[in-house]
Amino acid sequence: MTVEQRFTFNEIGDLYHRYRPGYPEALFEDLLSSSGVSVSDRLLELGCGTGQATRALAQRGFEMLCIEPGPRLAELTRENLEAFPGIEVHCQTFEDWPCEAAAFGLVISAQAFHWLSPETRFAKCAEALHSGGSLAILGNSVSVDRSPHGDAGGPLSDRLDAAYAQWAPALLGPLPTGWYAEEGPIPELFADSGLFEPVVVRRYPWSRRYSTDEYLGLLGTHSDHRLLPAEQREGLYEAIGDALEASGGGIEIFYRAHLYLARRED
Repeated sequence: MTVEQRFTFNEIGDLYHRYRPGYPEALFEDLLSSSGVSVSDRLLELGCGTGQATRALAQRGFEMLCIEPGPRLAELTRENLEAFPGIEVHCQTFEDWPCEAAAFGLVISAQAFHWLSPETRFAKCAEALHSGGSLAILGNSVSVDRSPHGDAGGPLSDRLDAAYAQWAPALLGPLPTGWYAEEGPIPELFADSGLFEPVVVRRYPWSRRYSTDEYLGLLGTHSDHRLLPAEQREGLYEAIGDALEASGGGIEIFYRAHLYLARRED
């Protein structure tokens, strides 16, 4: 996975907004209660995408500065959240953003922290936080204990395996969301930075039912699928669509939303 892949999302902003999973409300309630942030605090979001996580915080009255490198994604966030005047969106990378030191009570990154430069991401987040401020990393992973595709397993999972084996064997297996899962590196990365107190970890199981067209739309938002040669990608999508229709149409994906939260070390 290369850093440049993060910019492929800008090409599909509308698909991303329509099909990418959001987060359970309980996650945001825990985030706010555990971080101790108040509506008088300004929030910083890194990689806001189309504003899915942003909306949950904007609705609770927070003022936010959102950093999003994709011009189309930034535009969609502004459009989707135009009813919230306290939301400011800057179209640039976090690496290029001139840090506002000690200006924020909470830095949040939803399904985007892995795209940030490993050399600077924790240090720059700590610099942006005021005393007592926290960094929150959010992300969904598929529940691979059910099947490699995050569904309930059984004949459909076998058909999907066959589709990948024929058209894209390098992608056979779980969707690439494990960076945020229990076995991922986030707690260790927090500890290695030496800049934050012990991390609080919370899990939130949930699921979403996708029609065949919706599931193909979801796959179209994954950079590893988008980077396949066109003919290979079209063959894979057709085979996946056939597998879903042969199993009654559609698929239920079982997710785990993850929250990693730590206060800045003073």
